[in-house]
Amino acid sequence: MNSREKFLANMSFQPGAESLKWEFGYWAGTLRRWYQEGLEHEFELPDSLGHGESVRGEGMGQKPGGYIEKDIHKLFGMEEGFLRVPINNYLSPEYSVELLEDHGDWVLKKDKWGIIVRESKSKDTPNSFIKGPLQSRADWEKIKERLQPDLIKRLPGNWNDIVQAYKNRQSPLILGGSQGFYGSPRYLLGDEKILTTFYDDPELILDINNHLCNLWIDLYDQILQQTSVDLGLIWEDMSYKNGPLISPAMFKKFLLPFYKKLTGLFRDHNVKIIWVDTDGNFWKLIPLFLEGGVTGFYPFEAAANMNVADVREAYPTLQMMGGIDKMKLAKGKQEIDLELEQKVKPIIAKGGFIPSVDHLIPSDISWGSFIYYRRKLNDMIDRIG
Repeated sequence: MNSREKFLANMSFQPGAESLKWEFGYWAGTLRRWYQEGLEHEFELPDSLGHGESVRGEGMGQKPGGYIEKDIHKLFGMEEGFLRVPINNYLSPEYSVELLEDHGDWVLKKDKWGIIVRESKSKDTPNSFIKGPLQSRADWEKIKERLQPDLIKRLPGNWNDIVQAYKNRQSPLILGGSQGFYGSPRYLLGDEKILTTFYDDPELILDINNHLCNLWIDLYDQILQQTSVDLGLIWEDMSYKNGPLISPAMFKKFLLPFYKKLTGLFRDHNVKIIWVDTDGNFWKLIPLFLEGGVTGFYPFEAAANMNVADVREAYPTLQMMGGIDKMKLAKGKQEIDLELEQKVKPIIAKGGFIPSVDHLIPSDISWGSFIYYRRKLNDMIDRIG
């Protein structure tokens, strides 16, 4: 079976369906450490890729502008990962990148999404968010002009060739991602301002999400008239270690109606698998996500108490990817064995689960530890299959 067939069978909980050998991704600094420790590299990382920038694994999928890891994929015989429809589903046109201040080791700049960020020149750490582009109602009216369903401007020039290639695809295809009904307003307003705006100007949040929902429904409907897809994806990152950043009541008022509309569009086009990419502890929101039409999640961060074995017990038909504690990989073979025995072994045979590390793999994990973990996990997947 190819990876698309395996994915669809596994996510349908078909008896005996194999899982997939995938990883979510890596920090570039991690791969450079592993090259020094013995990972043979046939495929060079670009020098321009900072240690604190991501290298996409199979579970993140191919995306324009993102670098896909190839050496580990080849060494461990991983299956082909997600494909992503190369659509710009956010600002069009994007803002011109602008250098605002130079402070030696770091700069203040406006990025392509109009966000003012602090960026390390070495790119060893992720950018720090300073201020979003939406500071007033007048700003929002101008931003709306960049959020119009002008599909032709949002696709690559060879789109027709890509559609033809999708007809014979061997890997599962994603539509969406990168944006969501909390994630996108957060990009516009910032981490603090979005939370105060829920109280200070709730109509603005509703207007933003209504506009975004209509935009994505229009764009995705046009795409789905041209090609089928295997997974609809929404990105949020709306939780932290101890729980969600908004209450279930706020989710129900400000997000749920729009989830229902967007997932309804996917289902109308026979897209049966709809996932949310969100970090942190989102236990309290799972029932509302399900009510909104979501069927699965990733990456299930262990440090945020998102234990996939516990989630499977509570929600037997929930689709999952991730869940393996990245920090346990740094603690040696005994901890790795325990992690796989307690989390993966009890649920992998039940289907609907792709085990992988619960986010980008950090550089404090040695190459030897990763080899041990990945071989053990591959062996477990092979035995179940």
